[in-house]
Amino acid sequence: MRRPSLARRLLALLAAVTLAAGCAPEPPTDLRDGHLVLGTGNTTGVFYQVGGAYADVITTHLSGYEAIVAPTAGSADNLLRLGLGDVDIALTFADVAADAMRGRGAFADGARPLRALAVVYHNYTHLVVRADAGIRAPADLRGKRVSTGTVNSGAEFLALRLIRAAGLDPDRDIRRSSLSLSATTRGLADGTLDATFWSGGLPTVGITELMGAEAEMRFLPLDGLLPELERLYPATYGTGKIPAATYTLPGDIPTVTVGNLVVVDAGMPERLAHDLTALIFKYRQELIDGHPEWGAVDRESAGHTGVVPLHPGAQRFYDDG
Repeated sequence: MRRPSLARRLLALLAAVTLAAGCAPEPPTDLRDGHLVLGTGNTTGVFYQVGGAYADVITTHLSGYEAIVAPTAGSADNLLRLGLGDVDIALTFADVAADAMRGRGAFADGARPLRALAVVYHNYTHLVVRADAGIRAPADLRGKRVSTGTVNSGAEFLALRLIRAAGLDPDRDIRRSSLSLSATTRGLADGTLDATFWSGGLPTVGITELMGAEAEMRFLPLDGLLPELERLYPATYGTGKIPAATYTLPGDIPTVTVGNLVVVDAGMPERLAHDLTALIFKYRQELIDGHPEWGAVDRESAGHTGVVPLHPGAQRFYDDG
């Protein structure tokens, strides 16, 4: 996997400090200064790697533009920042985007005018537990110390739904922490946590590192929760398997999946949205070199973005064949 360039890492650090301080500069209304901020996720998660690869392609191949990678809390945080103008392009789970479009949950103050460029790949939900924690099934999380991910991340969003689908109240039945992936993996390794939910592409760097820890970890299947998820949130989630080879596991792990979207504000200029979409397919191999999940992008299905409509510029790209 290609490491982020020095320039991109410096830009990412600057963006992270600025965003964390709550004092992001006013974004240009017409984007003519040529800077595009891309909202990603935890620095040890796949969104950051996937977004970094996309930023490199934009900077290298889209004349007049430079993309800046912003580490964030993840999906919901990205969409909130998109609405504020702090980011111009956002990676997000499809289920979180659906809530944003409908003005629900974290977006209860009003629906967001999102437009999609593409479905890029699917997230695989990980339920990782310490082998010595006595957890054999999701219902066994009762009373355990569980990290559900960073506040306003897609991982947290889905984790809370899965916990409820298992018949547990995430605020009363577990000892819940909202931690970044790096803090979570440290907690599992040192024994201050018993379990975590993580939803991301394969492989996730932080989970790979965790599997090298001295303490033994175990992955639990989650496909048994899908019927309840389907009842509560129809046509939102799917099933898949985390291949054993991904983390050197004894066998494949059946789990819950959700699509990932690249989204922008409805007000983005049509030509820019078209060109950003075209880059995904024209420079697909460069994206794959940045992270293998880009290999899942398929032009035939990328335009099927569900609740979030395609930006007119992206629609023109797909219509042109």
